[in-house]
Amino acid sequence: MPKIKTKRSAAKRFRYTGKGKIRCATAYASHILTKKSRKRKRRLRKNDIIDKSDEKQLRRLLPYR
Repeated sequence: MPKIKTKRSAAKRFRYTGKGKIRCATAYASHILTKKSRKRKRRLRKNDIIDKSDEKQLRRLLPYR
């Protein structure tokens, strides 16, 4: 059986956690920051865990942990 290629674009955006969940950066944190509150911007710095509905698709893009 040949090896499966990893989608490099996905590999740059997503990482596996120690327990096997997939994490990503939070959206809406890159520009138009003046109208967002300080509290909101602080929370946007943290990583998010991918939703269960998207997980199956992402595991195909990132076959190896």
